[in-house]
Amino acid sequence: MVSLGICLSLATALQGGPVFVPVTEFTLAWTHSIEKVRWEEDYVVRLDAVRGQPVLQAVQARVRGSAAGMEPPPDALLRQGWYHYTPAITTPPELRLTRSEFTPDYEVCVQGRCRPMADWMASDGGVTLLKACLQPAS
Repeated sequence: MVSLGICLSLATALQGGPVFVPVTEFTLAWTHSIEKVRWEEDYVVRLDAVRGQPVLQAVQARVRGSAAGMEPPPDALLRQGWYHYTPAITTPPELRLTRSEFTPDYEVCVQGRCRPMADWMASDGGVTLLKACLQPAS
């Protein structure tokens, strides 16, 4: 049986393979470095039936309020202090996440439980790549 998930890797890593996280639904969350506003994006990992490759699909996003440079899209709906919307790019090939020692780490939330990305992969202060993948062969 094929196991879907996400693979995390450091963009500048010269050695070592990606870290596999077995998850098919998750929320990526972070706090904006300047405005201190929380942002969350919901994703599913699915197998593309035509290509037989794993695909990352953005399902929904929300931002807690709005601030300079963080305006929600015009079609966003305000519910209980959160602007909810569907991301413009729904199937990104990968996410490039800039992680800094000066801001809180990204969180990966699974079934309502959030953990810092550092629980799976330490940051090198640069970019961490997140993409849909199949569990690597052991």
